Amino acid sequence: MKCLQEPERLDVLLRAIARAVTDEATQNGFVFEQPWKDAPKLLMYVVTELSEAMEAWRNDDRDAFEEEIADSFIRLMHIVGLLDIPIGQRIEEKRRKNRNRPYRHGRKQI
Repeated sequence: MKCLQEPERLDVLLRAIARAVTDEATQNGFVFEQPWKDAPKLLMYVVTELSEAMEAWRNDDRDAFEEEIADSFIRLMHIVGLLDIPIGQRIEEKRRKNRNRPYRHGRKQI
């Protein structure tokens, strides 16, 4: 995938998604004047969506599961947009770190 070979392209793409998501959220009333201070609330929105994905999985509802995963991604992109996180750059930095970690990060169980 070209974006992964050119991290700056990944950053541009993800930040564009984050801007669009943030604009849509703002239009729908999700306004955060102090996003850093509101980070715990924003993170809990992500946790809520992931919990809903877990519930969909328990109910063997693949469609609902995928929808909740998408909701989780949207919530994360909202945080990225609000805090102006260079997410593509951060992902690439983290991937580089992870390449040097031991198998399963040294844990025997998942």
